[in-house]
Amino acid sequence: MRGALERIEMAVAAGADWVQIREKDLSARGLFELARSALEATRGRAALVVVNDRLDVALAAGAGGVHLGGESLSARDVVRWCRGGNAPQGFRVGVSCHSADDLREAERAGADYALFGPIFDSPAKRKFGAPQGIGKLAEACASVRMPVIAIGGVDVSNAGACLRAGAAGIAAIRMFQDVSDAAELAETVARLRSAGKQA
Repeated sequence: MRGALERIEMAVAAGADWVQIREKDLSARGLFELARSALEATRGRAALVVVNDRLDVALAAGAGGVHLGGESLSARDVVRWCRGGNAPQGFRVGVSCHSADDLREAERAGADYALFGPIFDSPAKRKFGAPQGIGKLAEACASVRMPVIAIGGVDVSNAGACLRAGAAGIAAIRMFQDVSDAAELAETVARLRSAGKQA
């Protein structure tokens, strides 16, 4: 867990504005402790902390939202429960989507945002099928009003293409894990922000 927290601290210090806690092997207690530590690392910064799958942990830790995957609770049920006064105002519910139909269903359910992909080849996302590509990303973004975040094989060389296609942002795991130190991570985030300005 310490390694994950160090990466989070480095990313937030470098200017990342979103942290998604997705440590699937941790117990509920371990996930809660990591989420609380991540929130402490982001204190005074604009970074949002979101917990994967575990609505209970996200709420108990005081996270800014929960992200739902294919095996999570129904987005419609989670949104209804949260909007029924059971979650703090501004608590976000996100959904992983792999098609335009998934996106439209997530939007109808009331999700605040969606991760869409994989856009490019990514070892972690191959189980979700062939890469969607920029064309499918553009179609997907145009099919809904909610923010769509591109994921899967996204790096500094192709992030700009994702943003030009209509993505509200990009998400990545390997790109942040592969950097060797804080200085390299800060440079990576700066290049991503530059790509966003040029999109």
